[in-house]
Amino acid sequence: MLTMMAWRAPRATRPVRFAAGVLALSLAVAPLGARMASAQALDFSHGGPVTVTSQGGIEWRQQSQEVIADQDAQAVRGNVTVTGDQLIAHYRKKAGAPGATPAKPAASGTTTGATDGTAAGADPASNGLEGDNEIYLLEALGHVHIFTPTDQAWGDHGAYDMDQAVLVLTGHALKLTTPTYVVTARDSLEYWSNQHMAVARGDAVLVTNTGRRIAADVLVAYTDPSPNNQAQPATKTTVAAKTPVGSGTAASDPNDPASGKLKRVDAIGHVVIMTATEIVQGERAVYDPNLDISRIAGNVRITRGQNVLVGDEALVNMKTGISRLLSQGSTQVKGLIVPDQASGAGAPAAGAPAAKKPTSH
Repeated sequence: MLTMMAWRAPRATRPVRFAAGVLALSLAVAPLGARMASAQALDFSHGGPVTVTSQGGIEWRQQSQEVIADQDAQAVRGNVTVTGDQLIAHYRKKAGAPGATPAKPAASGTTTGATDGTAAGADPASNGLEGDNEIYLLEALGHVHIFTPTDQAWGDHGAYDMDQAVLVLTGHALKLTTPTYVVTARDSLEYWSNQHMAVARGDAVLVTNTGRRIAADVLVAYTDPSPNNQAQPATKTTVAAKTPVGSGTAASDPNDPASGKLKRVDAIGHVVIMTATEIVQGERAVYDPNLDISRIAGNVRITRGQNVLVGDEALVNMKTGISRLLSQGSTQVKGLIVPDQASGAGAPAAGAPAAKKPTSH
């Protein structure tokens, strides 16, 4: 639900633009039935009222069913804040209200400087965005930052799908930080709130808070839900925006959990796992943070100084830095052991080119 206070609906279909400042908005997301109070803290799909502010004004485009906030735009819901150069809320008619006739917006008799010939009115009513409409997509463009007191994500473009509870970030310098890991990517970052899952695509790198590092074409990080999770219905929200842009972070709920504990990391394509003494490469891998062990498969190559082992599968103990090649059926494991390098003494930096076998005369 979008409720715009103090304005009379225009008779024409041209966009309605509101002057810079704080505008009261009320958002209702597409209903998903019962939801979990997810431990994934960057969840904008539920949590009560939404406050939208901007420095450049807010425009209501009725024909395209969009509400656009320009210049230092900010949307706050619960303890989640989204900022960007521009925010676009896409709305639609609710499925349960076919053929409903839009009414005029509420009017309080006050004025704040509308453009496009729109003036404040005195007839109290509900507007065409109230009751039978819902927000299904929130876009953020330019210098996008979404954050809570514990988690943060950055990108050039962000899109939050309310139906799926999924955030997708694209652009340069993509980054997601949580209390248990930091992940970066080149192509996109996805945050699946209901699945407690983050997906990084393109030169993805994940570093845990214990210093473990995994790189791959695609990384999928799973977290455990908070023990305080409980089912709650999607909430119809009403808002009176009061926090101006640039006033700081969203209000913090001390009882709201941070992102859950890292449970598993899946790595796909050009996998590189680094320990204190080894570089392990392969085609795919699964990391278990509880055991601190990675299983890597597909053209596995383990490099320790100038020593190289190759095979189809390996177990990597991230704590001890020791890897073990596993034999698969009739497949043999192979190794190149350089004299005086077996124990790692005097070994060159990890990743150095492997030495050639000495030639016998």
